[in-house]
Amino acid sequence: MRLAGIVPESIVDGPGVRFVVFAQGCPHHCPGCHNPETWDPAGGKEMAFKEVLKMMKKKIKHIRGITLSGGEPFLQAEELSALAREAKKMGLDVVTYTGYRYEELQALTLSGVQELLEVSDILIDGPFMIEYKDISLAFRGSRNQRVINLADTRKNGEIVLIA
Repeated sequence: MRLAGIVPESIVDGPGVRFVVFAQGCPHHCPGCHNPETWDPAGGKEMAFKEVLKMMKKKIKHIRGITLSGGEPFLQAEELSALAREAKKMGLDVVTYTGYRYEELQALTLSGVQELLEVSDILIDGPFMIEYKDISLAFRGSRNQRVINLADTRKNGEIVLIA
């Protein structure tokens, strides 16, 4: 997988202490983006699945879960859903960021997209919009972005937000 980087322990990318994987490549190019260096799909570096998994396992005692950020994780959904499945086997929860809206992801036919949605516990969706920037929000940068409880969303058949 092509990654922009890894932060082994973060407290700002979801609830609790998290192992954060930043995917490389993003089609959204949001003005004011916090991570514009992740836009180029040829940037970053290739990392083997097993290498990332090994790094994650080293932190297992110190983290609550993993966060898939970017860039755009859904461009590498197949590889990242496999990593998320391994995290779940270890008892970790999964937070996934995306510039897509949940409704757009439902219609995407890219390989692994539905699998990544299924294995994610929380989805933070929507593009960063500088005109809605709000630094007081937990885990997101602009008011248009939603923090979605995916288990409850699947169960209820409608989007369930986390305040």
